[in-house]
Amino acid sequence: MNPLLDRLQSYPFEKLRKLFSGIHPDPENGHINLGIGEPRHPAPNFIREALTDHLDGLSRYPQTLGSAALRETIASWLARRYAIPAPDPATQILPTLGSREALFALAQTVLDPAGHGIVVCPNPFYQIYEGAALLGGAEPYFVNADPALNFACDYDRVPETVWAKTKLLYTCSPANPTGAVMTLQQWKKLFELSDRYGFVIASDECYSEIYFDEPPLGGLEAARKLGRDGYPRLIMFSSLSKRSNVPGLRSGFVAGDAGIIRKFLLYRTYHGTAMSETVQAASVAAWNDEEHVRENRAKYAAKFREALPILQQAVNVTMPDASFYLWAEVHEKTGLSDTEFARLLYERENVTVLPGSYLAREAHGENPGRNRIRIALVAEPAECLEGILRIAGFVRQTRHP
Repeated sequence: MNPLLDRLQSYPFEKLRKLFSGIHPDPENGHINLGIGEPRHPAPNFIREALTDHLDGLSRYPQTLGSAALRETIASWLARRYAIPAPDPATQILPTLGSREALFALAQTVLDPAGHGIVVCPNPFYQIYEGAALLGGAEPYFVNADPALNFACDYDRVPETVWAKTKLLYTCSPANPTGAVMTLQQWKKLFELSDRYGFVIASDECYSEIYFDEPPLGGLEAARKLGRDGYPRLIMFSSLSKRSNVPGLRSGFVAGDAGIIRKFLLYRTYHGTAMSETVQAASVAAWNDEEHVRENRAKYAAKFREALPILQQAVNVTMPDASFYLWAEVHEKTGLSDTEFARLLYERENVTVLPGSYLAREAHGENPGRNRIRIALVAEPAECLEGILRIAGFVRQTRHP
């Protein structure tokens, strides 16, 4: 067996299952799950119809490169969304099975297993980054999100000795779980570091279409604004899961540096990650439509407007820049740790939230997720409101003297 597998930690939801072991909430109090970031708004009918209208695609092996129609559609969407020249569909875009598998697979393409390099990750973070680094034979290095900097990572604190060994850097904007959006100045800093030390930037942008005001700045957009034609050492990841409420479709793409994508295509040809022609047809329909995305955004915005004032009376929490998460500090008002809060909340109110420490690692003397919880406002509005009201009531009953 691959000995590197032994270095992987349990996934956050496995830790949550163990935390809740032996607890049996009152079944009369129906369960409300605000713990997992899985969109639960209905999948649009036109995407369902596009799937059923193209079932003949199930009779053929798909190409790893994907259809020209899908790549051209994605290129056009990128041009519209970010006001950039359309990337070359033949060389700068590659369909993927969502963003999760691609985030993992890119590390296996970029990293030299014998090189013992470093992969820089935000902290807290999406756990795939860590697993991709470890199974690629590299060491993850965590840069803590700083609440004083709107949860930005302070890359100036990273030692030069770390940058010298860095081969890949993951960034997530809008961030999971903080919702923070990177600024152009922050992108400029990362690009300068990438130029100096030669590492690849993997820009996870799967929450880019869940926002409340201005559209979040994307990696390709930032590169163009800074005159970085060709997107050197930059690969961005996007997906229909959150944008279009189709997490089960497993449809996304990568775009950016043509040289990296060429190698990534070679890897994926052997890895066996080709998107079904049926799913490709539905994806073309989804990327070509913005009306359902605007409706989806409006539903999230309404839920935040309703939930945030209630929650702010109970715990320390602010409006995120984007995404569908609330990143709340609970210890100050309750005296409970994040794990104690989540366990007691489940026991007494039958509401699930995710302890923040499960989404982060101990780094530089602290776990930046400790004493925080992640609340995913993914359910329908009435269920989200009921969950928030139960959380607020729970805090009133357990408030720290």
